[in-house]
Amino acid sequence: MITPEIQWIAILPEIALAAGAAAVLLIEVQWKPAANRLGWVAGISFALAMAFTIVQWLTASDALAVGQIGSLLGFSGMVLMDGFAVFGRLALLAIMGLGLMSGWRFVTGLGRRGAESIALILLATAGFSIMIASNNLVMMFLGLEVGSISLYVLAGMTRDTSRSDEAAMKYFLLGSFASAIFIYGVALLYAGTGRFDVLGMRGFFSGVIVTAPAVILIGIALVIVGLGFKVSAAPFHSWAPDVYQGAPAGITGYMAAMAKVAGFLAIARILITGLPQYEQSWAPVLAGVAALSMAIGAFMALVQSDVRRLLAYSGVAHAGFIMTGLVGGTFTGMLFYVAVYALQLVGAFAIVAAVSGSASSASDIDDYRGLVRRSPVLAVSLAVLLLGMAGLPLTSGFVAKFGVFAEAWAGGFEWLVILGVLTSVVTFAFYLRVIVMMFMEESESDLAAPSTPVRWAVGLAVLGTVLFGILPEPLLRLAADAFPL
Repeated sequence: MITPEIQWIAILPEIALAAGAAAVLLIEVQWKPAANRLGWVAGISFALAMAFTIVQWLTASDALAVGQIGSLLGFSGMVLMDGFAVFGRLALLAIMGLGLMSGWRFVTGLGRRGAESIALILLATAGFSIMIASNNLVMMFLGLEVGSISLYVLAGMTRDTSRSDEAAMKYFLLGSFASAIFIYGVALLYAGTGRFDVLGMRGFFSGVIVTAPAVILIGIALVIVGLGFKVSAAPFHSWAPDVYQGAPAGITGYMAAMAKVAGFLAIARILITGLPQYEQSWAPVLAGVAALSMAIGAFMALVQSDVRRLLAYSGVAHAGFIMTGLVGGTFTGMLFYVAVYALQLVGAFAIVAAVSGSASSASDIDDYRGLVRRSPVLAVSLAVLLLGMAGLPLTSGFVAKFGVFAEAWAGGFEWLVILGVLTSVVTFAFYLRVIVMMFMEESESDLAAPSTPVRWAVGLAVLGTVLFGILPEPLLRLAADAFPL
């Protein structure tokens, strides 16, 4: 009997998260403690996962320094522990920490069901973490499903409003359809190569000339469609506005940011790492999706009267900006962009939850009139985050957009960069609209003070937006070192 290769360090972060989810549920069933105590359990799980991820980074650095690449392949090559996977894990864990803080009032408001939401957040993070670290496409699909199903349930956790139920149902139905398309694409790639592993596909194409690649090209297209849904890229974005609006405000930022990070890293892993020989085929497709996303997202956001729908269409535009960095066949700009945008997104939705209510399904733009007089800190923080999303100089958004545009220009997609610059100007319009309402209009309504966890989440998001705009080099160097095998 051949003993399977086991390398526990490759999945220790996911083990910590899964164990934390199980511990939260078991403790709730046995002792029914207060939500704050369950929060400590989640915090310990987060700390362990972060510590294990840092150990993975150090291990990967040492292995690359001495040329022992094989030590970064765990479980018979199914799980990768390269810098790309570790960077993604760090981003996902950061989002999870901020998401728990920004949605803590929502979690405590669920009462006994709060333990379920904590466990689902931990499981979603574990699933998406496995997804971005997978070398095997079937394993990647399993991670995608674990994360996605957890998000479907989180979208309908309140059960108090029809919008929440509608959001969960739409997310589930369309998400299941997209997952089916993705796995069909995986099946076609296997039919064309005989390999499920990404590195194996790259090796196959480097030694074989395929004269009739129709099956492979269709498989690539289906994979792009399936993962395009997850990142809400146009024309696969129709679910995003309704889900962002209907899901509980306290958890929407976590849901949106988590899917963005995992989806884009999976796209880069499959296309750039596994299928570089077909770049001339998939790069124009990505460029078309990016162009459509930037145009639809920017112009549809202009006419929205709900802040969450505005942020949803803004997310469609940002999916196009991020995808612009991939068309050149590189990943550094994409990694930086997706990390800082996820930070801004969680922070922005934390403020939406503070203004509209953590479990609400409505966030009318009129609620933000005169916000600076009711809560100066929230108003200034939201202004900084929105300007960062718009790409104002001295914010991380400017560095991110400059990076992906430079990579696309170097890759020969000058027309896409020009379109990106023009749509960036349009995004300033709807972000400034919200800022003008907050600072230059009057309102007599009151606003409850945000909770301490929300203040921490917002503060960290604003700090990251400003810090990585003024001193982007540490994160850029981290992204540049996070190259896939």
